[in-house]
Formats: sequence, structure tokens, C-alpha cells
Amino acid sequence: MTKRLASKHKVDRRLKVNLWGRPKSPFNSRNYPPGQHGKAKKGKLSDYGTQLEAKQKMKFYYGNINERQFRNVYRKAIQKKGNTTENLVGFLESRLDTVVYRAKFATTVFSARQLINHGHIKVNGKKVNIPSYLVKAEDTIEIKDKSKDIVTIVGALVSKEREVPDYIQMDEKNKKATLIRIPKFSEVPYPVIMEPNLVIEYYSR
Repeated sequence: MTKRLASKHKVDRRLKVNLWGRPKSPFNSRNYPPGQHGKAKKGKLSDYGTQLEAKQKMKFYYGNINERQFRNVYRKAIQKKGNTTENLVGFLESRLDTVVYRAKFATTVFSARQLINHGHIKVNGKKVNIPSYLVKAEDTIEIKDKSKDIVTIVGALVSKEREVPDYIQMDEKNKKATLIRIPKFSEVPYPVIMEPNLVIEYYSR
């Protein structure tokens, strides 16, 4: 197990939220930070601390994207016309690993990334093995024919843990999904309160 994959088991408690809304989250039974002094950690965060925490929540939620990549997403968001907060969320939700996760081809964004890296995913009929690939509206994402019976994919699709959002059209029989549109922040089914506006503030300091 990679360090990044293992980190998801600790991040819920460190950020004091069930970040992915999973029933097996360690936060459900131990809702305080890890470590010897976890229960004793209290106090009000500064403005910087609040912004940093908001950034960490979003960064981890999308599979613990590395800092360079996450900052690049922010830069794209401020360069694009329109609302920067909406642009930021739009870029994150357009990532191929996010769309694979939203389509329920994987139970976590970490396993979605693994499926892509291993060549199990096609976009518009062509294999794509780059998790950060940006999916466009009306693009079709599907499982490669030889991979359609992989147990983890089948199990993820039948799971009742979460629903496929309205902005993704599903063809479960053929294991295909179409990104109908880039979602607005209000449409994204975050299981916890996200504050992308604070992420913008953090990077624009």
C-alpha cells in the first residue's frame, strides 16, 4: 500500500470530518485527531488556519492531489473567465479519476486512479491512463471490454453507499458513463461542508 493510499485512513481524524462519507471511516468511532494528545487538541483556528484546513479538505477529497498539481488547478481557475470558485470546482470535477469515482466504477477516488493507471478506462473509445486528464462535457467514459468483470468494479456499481449525480448519465449494463455537463458547486454531492472560496483565499494571499 502506498503512503498516499494509506494516508486516507488517518486524514478523516486529522481533519475531524468523515471526508468521503464512508460508514467504515475511523472518524465515526474516534472523532478526534490521531496521536497521544489528539483528544486534548482544542482552540480556535486563525484565518490562515481556517483557509489551510479548507484547502487540505479539498486536496485530500480529490485523492490527495500533490501540492504542485493542486496549485496549477487554482491557476487555471483564476485564468478562466467567470467565477473562480465555480471554475476551481469545475476543473476538479472534470478530472478523469473524479468522473470514474462519480460514475461508481470505483468505491474511492484512490481506486479510481488505480483503475486508470492500469489501463482499464477508455474515453471516447480510446484508452486513457492519466488520472488528471480533463473530461469534457458529452465525453463518454467506459470500462475496457476485458475489464468489465473485475470484481471491484462490479462491487462498486452495486454498492448503495452513494448515488450517481444528475450531471452524469449512466449505462450500467455496458458500464459506460457520459459527463452531461460540468457541474456547479451546488450540484456536487460532497458528504461534508466544502469551502472552495477559502481555498481561493489561501492561494491568493
